[in-house]
Amino acid sequence: MPSQTLDDATLADLVADATAAPSMHNAQPWRFCYARGERTLTLLADLDRALPAADPADRALRMGCGAALLNLRVSAAHHGLDAATTLLPEPSSPTVLAAVRLAVRPDTPDGPADDTALAALHPAIRDRHTSRYPFDDEEIPEDVRARLTEAARAEGADFAFLAPPHLQTVLELIRDAEGYNRGDPARQAEQKHWTRNTKTEAPVDGIPDYAFGPTDASGRATNRDFMGTGVLPGRPRVAFEKQPQLGLLSTLGDHPMDWLHAGQALERVLLTATLHNVCTSFATQPVEWPDLRWLLRDPLFGTGHPQMIVRLGYGPTGPRTPRRPLDQVLTIEP
Repeated sequence: MPSQTLDDATLADLVADATAAPSMHNAQPWRFCYARGERTLTLLADLDRALPAADPADRALRMGCGAALLNLRVSAAHHGLDAATTLLPEPSSPTVLAAVRLAVRPDTPDGPADDTALAALHPAIRDRHTSRYPFDDEEIPEDVRARLTEAARAEGADFAFLAPPHLQTVLELIRDAEGYNRGDPARQAEQKHWTRNTKTEAPVDGIPDYAFGPTDASGRATNRDFMGTGVLPGRPRVAFEKQPQLGLLSTLGDHPMDWLHAGQALERVLLTATLHNVCTSFATQPVEWPDLRWLLRDPLFGTGHPQMIVRLGYGPTGPRTPRRPLDQVLTIEP
């Protein structure tokens, strides 16, 4: 690979890996622009894919883009590339989220320690899927929990497993928020806009019906119900875990830069979990309501700003959800 540019196949691999990241409602709110002369890949927010009802400040949008950025860094490390990353490089252009200058790493026996750690995560990019299925009751071992906490810290965030009675409080907040969502016509309409009926369309974004997962027979599930108040014929009702294992991702600040760090930390946690055969899904509902979000903090030990609740456990990995083709997300300039 010549040092002054990237070949198109490698560039395609980098962006395909980046876009495998999760995003709220699988809206995929990102665009990439590669400037060949500068060897720089720019990550831009696609505001046409924003969620104004559920995410009015674009916090979740930037977290999703941050997750894509982490995947890009992992892919670059896997391909032997240095990825010098600058967040929010153009303060006057808030949609320009990151600039990543790519260069071939010198052929030395050992690369930077963090590049080695990132490259090790690469196999998990394609294996990570959101699982809205029941998990079993096996506890995640302490050493794995510690690795997940370390993964978040490496990206400037905190990740802590919730213990009783804080866990019970958060479970109640999740169910309260799910009820709030069902009573909000704007949010229900927005959610429906991003669901896909695979009998009538071949989706490239959104949440397809096959990924909704079953409903919890007890009504205690933490997952967002993408059917809302509707009914999906043939959808099974099953028992979910009685005591979900939840982790709370937090940052010290609560500004666009923090949201980008949170997204990178979240994806690093998810990829690390995947490598350890731990399945994951999200319980974002109370994070979306300002009056509930602050209550997510541990009343005794909590600090910072809650950014995401992650459900973890052992069980079905969940299906692959669609992604937009590269020609819809990547442009190349001379």
